[in-house]
Amino acid sequence: MFQKGGRGNISIKGVILVYRGVPMQRLDGKICLVTGAASGIGKAISKLFVEEGAFVILTDIQADKGKALALELGGQAIFLSQNVRDEKKWQEVIGYIESEYGRLDVLVNNAGIIGLEEGLGPQDPENATLEAWREVNAINAESVFLGCKYALKAMKKHGTGSIINISSRSGMVGVPGIAPYAASKASVRNHTKSVALYCASQGYQIRCNSIHPASILTPIWDAMLGSGRERDEKIKEMAKNIPLGHMGQPEDVAYAALYLASDESKFVTGSELVIDGGILAGSAAAPKPKGHK
Repeated sequence: MFQKGGRGNISIKGVILVYRGVPMQRLDGKICLVTGAASGIGKAISKLFVEEGAFVILTDIQADKGKALALELGGQAIFLSQNVRDEKKWQEVIGYIESEYGRLDVLVNNAGIIGLEEGLGPQDPENATLEAWREVNAINAESVFLGCKYALKAMKKHGTGSIINISSRSGMVGVPGIAPYAASKASVRNHTKSVALYCASQGYQIRCNSIHPASILTPIWDAMLGSGRERDEKIKEMAKNIPLGHMGQPEDVAYAALYLASDESKFVTGSELVIDGGILAGSAAAPKPKGHK
């Protein structure tokens, strides 16, 4: 525990900031838009943002799940149906936020697909169809372009903002079995840096950063992991290739997004934050315990 005396009386207890005895929320009063918010990483980000004082606009194509989450979060969230590949829908969503709440402070471009679970056929470079390539890139990469484009127009009116693009470990390395996905996430990684530099060159106080998760246990894995004992065994097998020895949770990514959304990261732009248990550090498998050769 760290405490600082004096008039400010600021202390840190775990992750709770206290000022004169009153908890300080890290996103107090911020208006945030999270796409793909109905499940997985988007859901975890939305819940954490609300806990930290934000008002969150949840969007997704999964309307029932999105509405249920908005009800769960109470008066600090609403749900809007949105297909992120539709430019007109982006204009409608951003326009609604501006008219109802006056500004947009944070955008989390989270919506995306892998391509395997949507019935798009093979995803390797030799056998993937052009239609599958276009579908994955439209949802994963073009949506990020559109989100950044219309968020910038809204944010620059009020001088500041934070855009957080959810890329992937797969956007930093080749992945032969899901080539369209890897390419789309590489596009997100690079476009993030272009947006960050553009905003800086224009004098906008708008930051843009990317997060690169890997091996995060979300519903997107369900089709591959199965259920029961089979699921447990597959998770254990995957964990062998993760240096920390276990898969991550959606909350692990949510806390990274919280930092980038908050004013704590006011000097951070064009960066990439990897949340992968050490996979990209260079180790092919978890380190052996001490004493083992």
